[in-house]
Amino acid sequence: MTPAPDPTSDPDPAAAASAEGVWALMHGFVDANNRHGELAEALGFRLGAGRGKALFLLRDAPMTLTQLAASIGADAPYTTVIVDKLESHGLVERLPHPADRRRKLVTLTPAGHDAIATADAILHRPPPALSALTRKDLADLTALLTRLTATTGDAEPADPADPPR
Repeated sequence: MTPAPDPTSDPDPAAAASAEGVWALMHGFVDANNRHGELAEALGFRLGAGRGKALFLLRDAPMTLTQLAASIGADAPYTTVIVDKLESHGLVERLPHPADRRRKLVTLTPAGHDAIATADAILHRPPPALSALTRKDLADLTALLTRLTATTGDAEPADPADPPR
């Protein structure tokens, strides 16, 4: 009788090569459908990873610089540079903290909310090749991606509006 495969053991070399091929295809598909240029044209500037993260984090509520730095995984000086750049584009403003006037809250301006809406419209639009799939193909792909996402410990797939890291 053949023993059951050990799920904790390394995959066989053929499976590893196949996984590398699938990963290359996925990466190529995402790369070919990159919307960074379109987003930069619509916003009038490039939204770098740090600025993008900060902008999207401020979508729901203002944050102090310390909170924002912790959320984007950056130090305070770099977070200040990010906020300065967003502020120079009119997307955020620093306001006095209501409970402690020594601290500042970074909050979105109306232009910042508009920029997020523009980014959402561009980044959430599926590529034509994906839109051309049948309902069954989309259901199968959704099931596979959900399984893959679950193995990374994430409860849900990443928000496509989040800029790449």
